[in-house]
Amino acid sequence: MVVNQKYFYLSSYYFLNSMVNRLPKPFRNFYILTTALFLLWMLALDSNNLINRFRLSAKLGTLEREKEYYEEKIKEVEQDRDELFGDRESLEKFAREKYLMKKESEDIFIIEEVD
Repeated sequence: MVVNQKYFYLSSYYFLNSMVNRLPKPFRNFYILTTALFLLWMLALDSNNLINRFRLSAKLGTLEREKEYYEEKIKEVEQDRDELFGDRESLEKFAREKYLMKKESEDIFIIEEVD
């Protein structure tokens, strides 16, 4: 049994050695092989790989643009709120412009500009 096990180890050693000898000479170098494996790991296999980083940075840019858009909308709403709670005349003006409200004796004509 020991002979069979020894034969198995020797045959697997020679098989691996013949496979390694088939590789081009630069790929047999330990440092080049280690560097290649490290780059493969960082580019594709790691959870924080470069592909995910580019996706996340693009998503971050999109979210920052959305944040700016919503901050502008918040400022507009705050201005409308301040205008609404100002006095009675501004409340009436706001209701007429934004919601097309009118008095009973009035008619509303909407004029749209065509570009």
